[in-house]
Amino acid sequence: MNKGKWQFKAFTLIELLLVIALIGTLLLTGIPIFANIANKVKINKAITDIAFTARAIEDYLTENGSLPETLAEVGRDNILDSWGNPYQYLVILGKKKSEIKAKWRKDRFLVPLNGDFDLYSMGKDGDSKAPLTAKASRDDIVRANNGGYIGLGSKY
Repeated sequence: MNKGKWQFKAFTLIELLLVIALIGTLLLTGIPIFANIANKVKINKAITDIAFTARAIEDYLTENGSLPETLAEVGRDNILDSWGNPYQYLVILGKKKSEIKAKWRKDRFLVPLNGDFDLYSMGKDGDSKAPLTAKASRDDIVRANNGGYIGLGSKY
C-alpha cells in the first residue's frame, strides 16, 4: 500500500482557532479606525458645502445689496449635509435683535458667532441649540467670525 497516495494535509483545530482569533482582532481594531475616517470625510464635506454656500450668499449680497432671506434665493436650498439634514441659515444683518435672539448662534462666552448671517449643519445627531456649549451643538459644523472659521462647533 502506497502511504503517500492517501496522505492528507490539513489545519489542526488550534491553527483554525488561532486564525479566527487573529482575523477577529484585526476587525476589532480596523472598524473604529474606518468609522473615524468616515466621520472625518463627512465633516469635511459639510465644511466644503458651507464654504461654497457662504460664498454664494456673499456674492448675492454684493450683487443685490442685501442678504437673501432663504437659501433658495442662491440655489442652495436642496443641498443636504452629510447626515441628510438641510443646512440652517439665519439672516442677521439688518434684522432687529428681538427677531433673531433665540436663534442666533453663540460661542462659549455667549457672544454671537457672526454679525452678517449664521450658516451651519446640525451635525451627526441632527439637533442643535443656540450656544455651542450645549450638548446638542457639539457636533455642529458652523461658520463663525463672519466666515473666518468653518469647522466643528466643539473646536471653536
